[in-house]
Amino acid sequence: MRNQSVPQIRLYSRSEIASIEKSARLAAQILQDIEPQVVPGVSTESLDQQCAEAISSAGAIAAPLNYRGFPKHICTSVNNVVCHGIPSKDEILQEGDIVNIDITVILDGYHGDTSRTFLVGDTSNSTSIFVKRVESAMLRGIEAVEAGRRFNVIGDAIEKYVKKFGYSVVREYCGHGIGENFHEEPAVLHYSAKNPLPFLENGMVFTVEPMINQNRNWRTVLDPQDRWTARTCDGALSAQFEHTIAIESGKARILSLPT
Repeated sequence: MRNQSVPQIRLYSRSEIASIEKSARLAAQILQDIEPQVVPGVSTESLDQQCAEAISSAGAIAAPLNYRGFPKHICTSVNNVVCHGIPSKDEILQEGDIVNIDITVILDGYHGDTSRTFLVGDTSNSTSIFVKRVESAMLRGIEAVEAGRRFNVIGDAIEKYVKKFGYSVVREYCGHGIGENFHEEPAVLHYSAKNPLPFLENGMVFTVEPMINQNRNWRTVLDPQDRWTARTCDGALSAQFEHTIAIESGKARILSLPT
């Protein structure tokens, strides 16, 4: 029988949340600053190096580097890559691509995590609309957060919104608690599901980061060689947006906004 024990979720103080916010804002600023470089002809390795330099210049550390063997400073997930794409000098962005850039930094002992899907050059109208809707889905999940409500309101809000467009929510990957550690309790599901998590509570800090596929098939396949890159199983586009949030005064507050 599946273990239905309730995980212990850390509650952060206001001063600790301020430290997490400082890290999350740095990640968000670097994500914003890299946008002009996300153009046709650039390699994802180049984006990785530019972000690495910005992180180092700010006195921070790139959390993904060497995390469980991950070889780069950021994740770059292009087109049908759902998450954890590994930057490469051989991967050149093309006109009409989409790419999610995921940045997590450690600053003064605290983690901040954010990601965004960028349009590369001129994309099709359907692709542009798809990406905008994925961002809206994330924001709807965040808006559902309220102290005293169940965690599943997040996934309910996201899935209800995207299903009407014929999209699907990836189930193999989820959001997570964050703060002194890269990944903490709880696992934050982005689809409708009953789970044993406690009620949302002031002081909780976690990510909301739905991965949405542009069709009704939510399943993914893991690259058998690098054991990191997750792709849609049928080649469909996938997009993602992510914020680190804290629950304060009963509501969600986004910590990962540019400075």
